[in-house]
Amino acid sequence: MADQTAIETAGAQAAPGANQALLSAVLSAIPAEAVLASQVARGAEVEIRVRREALHAVLRMLRDDPRFDFQQCMDICGVDWPGRPERFEVVYNLLSMTHNHRIRVITTTNAETPVPTVVDLWPSATWFEREAWDMYGIVFEGQTDLRRILTDYGFEGHPLRKDFPLTGFVEVRYDPERQAVVYEPVKLTQDFRNFDFLSPWEGMTTLPGDEKVHLNRITRE
Repeated sequence: MADQTAIETAGAQAAPGANQALLSAVLSAIPAEAVLASQVARGAEVEIRVRREALHAVLRMLRDDPRFDFQQCMDICGVDWPGRPERFEVVYNLLSMTHNHRIRVITTTNAETPVPTVVDLWPSATWFEREAWDMYGIVFEGQTDLRRILTDYGFEGHPLRKDFPLTGFVEVRYDPERQAVVYEPVKLTQDFRNFDFLSPWEGMTTLPGDEKVHLNRITRE
């Protein structure tokens, strides 16, 4: 049992060093001007940020170089930062089955500037790029199948943008007279309300004998 604990402890200590070695090897293989930032996030996640113009070449190198051999693109997702000039981050999560390591590659764009598609590198990327387009409106240059994938084909807007209204623009219901599903503008029966989330004892002020406690609390506030 003691030997097994020692092995597990050694493995846990070696992992951060292996991640740092992977990051150093990747950075040495990429032109310095293509990289904006890099880190081993949270001590265990290799991450590089690259210029949009260099993205495709960097991803191709990570796939084809036998030192890295990232055969699988596990996910492509978006992050919205509305206050930034390039509000969207496009995140690529890659996996090497050969070497059992991962890397996260990030680039940025705005609502108008396209990001190069990687469907020629990983055909499965079509699904991920369609999802990023559907949810964020991120455009992928060279992607010929940018159709809605999670929302309806007639959906307006992109739901995961931070400025998308919580209620959406239209609502769906079944019309028994038409015998069809119809789309109508959203009609709210009441405005959104703010709740203080007080416990029942804090929120209740009408019990006999509580008048003094209630007045003292108001005075303190």
